[in-house]
Amino acid sequence: MSKKNTYTNVANEELVKILSEKKEELRVVRFAAAGSRPKDSSVSAKLRKEIARILTEFSARTNARKRTV
Repeated sequence: MSKKNTYTNVANEELVKILSEKKEELRVVRFAAAGSRPKDSSVSAKLRKEIARILTEFSARTNARKRTV
């Protein structure tokens, strides 16, 4: 099973932009789910996983930078 998106070739500025979009989307989904039953209940889990992938890529880049210095 392969991941939909890989973030290794994306610039840091673009990752920050994508991360903020995903966090905002997750916030909207959570508030919508609080009011009524969502059509697709796995959306929030998918968004959390995408956010985790982006944060993992940030961490990997930071650690790689620390190792080279």
